[in-house]
Amino acid sequence: MTIIAVTGHIDLTDISVPLVREALHEALKPFADSGLTGVSCIAKGADSLFAEVVLELGGRLIVVIPSRDYRQNKVKADHAETFDRLVESADEVLVLPNEAAGRSAYEDANRALLQRADRLVAVWNGEPPTGKGGGTADAVIEAREAGLPVDVVWPDGASTGSSSAAPRTTKVSATGTAAGSSEQSNTI
Repeated sequence: MTIIAVTGHIDLTDISVPLVREALHEALKPFADSGLTGVSCIAKGADSLFAEVVLELGGRLIVVIPSRDYRQNKVKADHAETFDRLVESADEVLVLPNEAAGRSAYEDANRALLQRADRLVAVWNGEPPTGKGGGTADAVIEAREAGLPVDVVWPDGASTGSSSAAPRTTKVSATGTAAGSSEQSNTI
């Protein structure tokens, strides 16, 4: 059984969604036959796309909700149906004891994801942390510091609403190693 957590951007552009979905499918497919379990906070964007792909591949889904008020105060109307469907489809839902959503709760959620995972898939454009904490780059750094393998998924043509970073082009082999790279972090 392989347990894979996700971190990723919430503000993927509309054109990026099918690109990222396909890249996630390709990244997760090799793990499907060995009992794939995905761990996600199911936020809009990368987290929910990852969760949907895990379920499409017949995997188990563990949902980590950062705070008690998260659904009520942070899930916008355009994501509520997807959020609720993924919660219903989950094999396990962990609601963290934080009263209110915010950076501290998101940092706690990142830690909870990483503690349960064998590896991390990061739908990440490579931009450095913002300094606020609890973001995609922060989770990647924390995973690397913990020695957790990180697979970066950022397909050609993908972008975020706030991104100026160029797409990454390193390709990952079927074994999960980046071509020409000995790094623990791979880009798909």
